[in-house]
Amino acid sequence: YGIRALLVVTVILSPLSARAQSENDVTGEDLYPPLWDLAPGNLLDFPVKDNKIVISAWNYQDRLGVYKSLLSASAKYFDAFGPQNSGNILWGLPLQHGWQFRTGRLADPSGVTSCGYENGELLCQSVRSWWSCMNYYLSIIPFLGAVEAGLFGQLPYEIEILPPGEQKDDFCYSVKDCWSLMPKLMDDWKAFFEVNNLSSFKLDDALGLMWKAHTSSIAYALPKFHDSLKYLSDPEANFGEDWANAVDFIAATHFSTDLLTTNDFQAFLPQRMLVEGDVLPPISDFSPGQNKVLVSLRALHKVNKITGGLLLKIWQKAMSTEAGRRIGRELIESLPS
Repeated sequence: YGIRALLVVTVILSPLSARAQSENDVTGEDLYPPLWDLAPGNLLDFPVKDNKIVISAWNYQDRLGVYKSLLSASAKYFDAFGPQNSGNILWGLPLQHGWQFRTGRLADPSGVTSCGYENGELLCQSVRSWWSCMNYYLSIIPFLGAVEAGLFGQLPYEIEILPPGEQKDDFCYSVKDCWSLMPKLMDDWKAFFEVNNLSSFKLDDALGLMWKAHTSSIAYALPKFHDSLKYLSDPEANFGEDWANAVDFIAATHFSTDLLTTNDFQAFLPQRMLVEGDVLPPISDFSPGQNKVLVSLRALHKVNKITGGLLLKIWQKAMSTEAGRRIGRELIESLPS
């Protein structure tokens, strides 16, 4: 079964594997998420009110600051894996978020408000954005898990996350609040951020814990925000669900989410929202690689759905050893397209 899964996923994912530099040479400032230098770099750079550090999770710059704080606090544990914290496996999270911001996926897709638009409130993240809501569980929840795990040491203040203007019950806003509502999810992120784990880890083990928490976040958030897909075009909604499905396959390989590898991988993601009339293949203003990725993710999702999730289970079994995971990563990274 493991060999069969490898063959099926190889056929589907092979277009993913061409190196991104061939299409999009990523250098210098382009390595980092938009506005990275302007985001708060330390928890004490956020406003303090009533003895609480106040974070506006629906502001792109603040959410970016949460990521920046996580990367800064964990930097010493990843020194051996690349200069200037480039080997930190947490880079995948802010880079994905930066791609969402750059491509307009965090703006209000209903068009009712100017939230997230250049001619309105550019840094606003809409609670009607499926991508923004999904990302809450890959930014604020990991962050609060890290606070609880002691990554930031003994903080002088409590943390308060400001709620959105609507759908307030879909989120939690403090360590205590989140523990009571989603203990399993918080525990998965806390397990990754435990300082004693980070102090003496094998990279493969750290990636395993990080991806376990990452996929838990998506699995928890997917049904919660299914109704938000209605604001998106059918092609964009399909792509969102295809993306969420693909993460499970990528996670099983313990794919490295360091700065350079994530940038390589993201060059193949669509650089704008999909709209009605975008029919695969090809979409004329997307690169050959981006078209191939969209086709591949669609096919992977369809096959997994038709098999009732069996393809993923077989794939995960094939990825249950370090040797298997290495082959899986090679499929994603370096097979010719």
